[in-house]
Amino acid sequence: MAEIHLVGTAHVSQKSIEDVRSAIEGFEPDIVGVELDRGRYVALTEEIAEPSIADILKGGNFGRLLVQWVLTYIQQRIGAETGVKPGAEMLVAIEEAEKHQKPVAFIDRDIRITLGRFWGRMGIWEKIKLIGALIYSLVSVEGQDLDVDELTNQDVVSAAMEEFRKFSPHGAQALIDERDAYLAHQILMLGNRYDRVLAVVGAGHIQGVQRYLNAPETLPPLPSLTADVKGLPWGKIIGAAVTIIFLLLIAAIAFSGVGLEVLIAALVYWILINGVLSAAFTLLAGGHPFSAATAFAVSWLTSLNPLLAAGWFAAIVEAKIRKPTTGELRQIIEAETFSEMRRIPLFRVVLVAALANVGSSLGTVAYFVFIFPVLGIDPTVVITEGFSNMIRMIAGFF
Repeated sequence: MAEIHLVGTAHVSQKSIEDVRSAIEGFEPDIVGVELDRGRYVALTEEIAEPSIADILKGGNFGRLLVQWVLTYIQQRIGAETGVKPGAEMLVAIEEAEKHQKPVAFIDRDIRITLGRFWGRMGIWEKIKLIGALIYSLVSVEGQDLDVDELTNQDVVSAAMEEFRKFSPHGAQALIDERDAYLAHQILMLGNRYDRVLAVVGAGHIQGVQRYLNAPETLPPLPSLTADVKGLPWGKIIGAAVTIIFLLLIAAIAFSGVGLEVLIAALVYWILINGVLSAAFTLLAGGHPFSAATAFAVSWLTSLNPLLAAGWFAAIVEAKIRKPTTGELRQIIEAETFSEMRRIPLFRVVLVAALANVGSSLGTVAYFVFIFPVLGIDPTVVITEGFSNMIRMIAGFF
């Protein structure tokens, strides 16, 4: 059996850097495993080619992209306060291992898989709460005194993990539990090849990884930790449901006998409520008036088509006007304030895309909630009479 030693770290802590150095000196491992995947290691150490704005727009998942950027920003801000670059302790572990002529293994799951499963596992309500918490964090992280070294204290870490689990149980499963298992798998595989294994992991993973190391038979199969999350396509399902409900509503109004004026008003309000809210949220994101006008013009239609989104069209116009350039992704990651981040054209384009979609979605909800009071008609009468007349007309053809 290999001798395995775990070192728990905080990713922006000077003490963690010192702990890593001391562990390598004292334990004298045959190999050092670090909680990085190769992609993140390259991102920390090399200049990498940035995706084009066209690639970003094609990706379409603007909410997940914003969450990723904001999380990176918050970590960068904490790192700036402590004078330690995020991930520095992992780089120190690699440097120390190389100095002692020891091999290094990247033992974390690919960040793209983790983020995909993290976002895919969360329900709509969890995502809303997460975005709200991130907005709060953007405000509170400025000027806040943090004892970062306390983040390696297991009592503090355990309490934080439990709070996150209550806040987002499905997110915690992908971000914490699955990675505990994946890290344990990788460490055990190293233990089959080497006698002394040192693994440098975030303090939040220590208890979970150790639990699996103590009972390897409880580990889930490795392929189950890397497969795509294949849930129901709720976005398309909800979009199709909205289309069907809207068409049935318009049909009920048309056949209920309340008059052509009411039917036209129902259609006009659909255009106005969707368009105004989508345009307002585009302006809230700092979008250009032309982008807001685009969101207004297309929102009524995109709300009826689950394959289209108002944010895509608004973002295309915003990109034409703001003209994002190469290097702006790095600027977003290195921004010192959220205001500075918002001034970067690429961030503005993605923010416009995300908020235009939020406005359009809120417009759809608002329409179904307020349309009958606005029109001044009784929904029970309209729906009952409308469908009865429709059924009688259909029956008349047979």
